[in-house]
Amino acid sequence: MQIIDRDVPPRLAWSLEQAGIHPLLARLYAARGIRSADELDDHPGRLLTPDALKGAAEAARLLADAITQGQRLCIVADYDCDGATACAVGLRGLRMLGAAPDQVGYVVPDRALHGYGLTPPIVELVAEQGAQVLITVDNGMASHEAVRLARARGMRVLITDHHLPAVDAQGQVSLPEADVIVNPNQPDCGFPSKALVGVGVMFYILLALRAEWRQRGRFDATSQPRVDALLDLVALGTIADVGRLDDNNRRLVALGLKRIRAGRMQPGVAALFAAAGRDPARATSMDFGFALGPRVNAAGRLAEMGLGIECLITDDPARADALARQLDAINRERRELESGMREQAELLLDDVMPQGEPPAALALFDPAFHEGVVGIVASRLKDRLHRPTFVFARGQDGLLKGSGRSIAGFHLRDALDLMGKRHPGLLRKFGGHAMAAGCTIAEADFPVFDAALREVAEAGLDASLLHRQLLSDGPLAPQWFTPETVRLLDQAVWGPGFDAPVFSDRVQVLGQRLVGERHLKLSLKLGGEVRDGIWFGRTEPLSAETQLAYRIALDEYQGRQRIQLVVEGAEA
Repeated sequence: MQIIDRDVPPRLAWSLEQAGIHPLLARLYAARGIRSADELDDHPGRLLTPDALKGAAEAARLLADAITQGQRLCIVADYDCDGATACAVGLRGLRMLGAAPDQVGYVVPDRALHGYGLTPPIVELVAEQGAQVLITVDNGMASHEAVRLARARGMRVLITDHHLPAVDAQGQVSLPEADVIVNPNQPDCGFPSKALVGVGVMFYILLALRAEWRQRGRFDATSQPRVDALLDLVALGTIADVGRLDDNNRRLVALGLKRIRAGRMQPGVAALFAAAGRDPARATSMDFGFALGPRVNAAGRLAEMGLGIECLITDDPARADALARQLDAINRERRELESGMREQAELLLDDVMPQGEPPAALALFDPAFHEGVVGIVASRLKDRLHRPTFVFARGQDGLLKGSGRSIAGFHLRDALDLMGKRHPGLLRKFGGHAMAAGCTIAEADFPVFDAALREVAEAGLDASLLHRQLLSDGPLAPQWFTPETVRLLDQAVWGPGFDAPVFSDRVQVLGQRLVGERHLKLSLKLGGEVRDGIWFGRTEPLSAETQLAYRIALDEYQGRQRIQLVVEGAEA
């Protein structure tokens, strides 16, 4: 690993400090491209409007007409946290905006039974509900056959998604023949934020529907429903889906965090904080990514996502608490399963890397792997080896279901697209983003997939991209090693594309020991002071003197608070 200090434009940091921003935050924000204090204003009025979101106005008219005519609407959700929160926002929001409680229902695919997204069997489930309008959230852009079937069954189809559309053999974008598509990443959409995740797209459709109702005279600006009450769910889904924190996403998350810290949240969100042992009054974006999100995701991985959605849509605190505790138990099971799979994957690596050096990309499969956690295991291996990684498990239909995670500089979905063109018939289904993607292949084709992935990676990744780099905010001055600084940093919004602060310093390692068999507890001398440190997931000892990259956190024990360095990496 190479630790590289971020560039901090001094004049920019100075101007932010002059605008009243804390000196440390001014330095951190300047290094992340913030040019003025206005960019940090999270007032709701600073959010982008839905006007430029292609299809939003048409979607609003379709929904308003359906609600007025008493038609039944059905949301087709996805089985991850983004899909669950998008479904909950859709259900709650449509009811806030005029739909009768029994007018809006939902279905969610079973990962093992139905696969991903809107498929013909899911359309049949929607038809059984008697729905006249089918609404997808966080899926649908590749569902050509299912959309045709739904329209043949007399339904109107509204696709809301953020995934990249499919590209045909001639390189042309191929869109399903839905009545309306709302996706900031579809062709000719001028919405400035392409980083909206599924729950963000659904929230913007509600904003457009509310505007449509104002035009129709149903209510005015003073009597309209407060859809901002749903921003706790929008914030949770955005961070859990690793949505890049551009200005607009950062504001959505900041507004959601404000509501949660003030105690204004859905009962299910409050119950998830309790189940995770986190204090909502001190909520951070990391709570979404590492505490609440995994508990919601666990339902889609090992059980069925209906549990997660029900937790987020119930208004009964007791039921929310029971569902959150059930999700917590499933998440513990998921962690145990993941641990076993990671150990098995490590054994497979001995065959893949006989000389200890990983290839340009990895693909792993074992008959014992569980389909529900292949993405997590791929992510862990990618982090450890710094290589694009796919992990496959056998599905109920006998096909292999794979989930991949990538590194900077290697667009995983585009790689799959190229592999499919070079090897027609290899990919039964595929989709995703630059950093995460999934696909389905025949088990007999796994060696072909493995070789094809390596071929594309070897051509697309040069040596510099295969060398892990960690961006640091440089040394942390001694006066900032305080509980107040930790709380200051925790109050800010950090996440993908707006990384949480990581500092770096040369340290002496005075003591080190394993705790919990998997974590390295450290005693460090830094700037003349002895500091506690911990490196989670690290078992190998450190040299006596090294350059460490770290976050600062509060270690609270028996009523005492101490600053602890949470190590992120060490320079070789």
